[in-house]
Amino acid sequence: MFSKSKIHEPGPKTASEPEKKPEASAVPPRSLGEFVPATTRPKAAASVLSADLTVTGNIKTTDDVQVEGIVEGDIRAHLLTVGESATIKGEIVADDVVVHGRVVGRVRGLKVRLTSTARVEGDIIHKTIAIESGAHFEGSVQRQDDPLQGANAPKLMAPTPDMPFAGK
Repeated sequence: MFSKSKIHEPGPKTASEPEKKPEASAVPPRSLGEFVPATTRPKAAASVLSADLTVTGNIKTTDDVQVEGIVEGDIRAHLLTVGESATIKGEIVADDVVVHGRVVGRVRGLKVRLTSTARVEGDIIHKTIAIESGAHFEGSVQRQDDPLQGANAPKLMAPTPDMPFAGK
């Protein structure tokens, strides 16, 4: 009586239907021994110095660093993030500096940002700066087109009361 229609069911392939081939990828296949230079290297994850870590000495990298502990020494990095629980006693030189914690020393950066929880005691040399309301800052601020340029210059010694005055 009733029969199922076979209109929507796939039937046997006929010679007139071309077989579908998977599309070739844009990258040609290479042999295993063929060297392929990397055009860009993947972005590495930031190195994190945990809250219970104390580092005495300088840190130098071309990548990103996030400090949550204590560093007694200079830091040079691409992006430096100073966590809320962190304390850095030394000079910071980085393309980008974000301070949530405490820094005692000079800060040099193309972009420097002090958040509302930042506590900075030292001079800031920058290309652009942002200081959020509530940040504590004691020192001078100087804008330079290339603040990283003078990073290798010798530090000037602060005068002491027992130093003779050259103009006497």
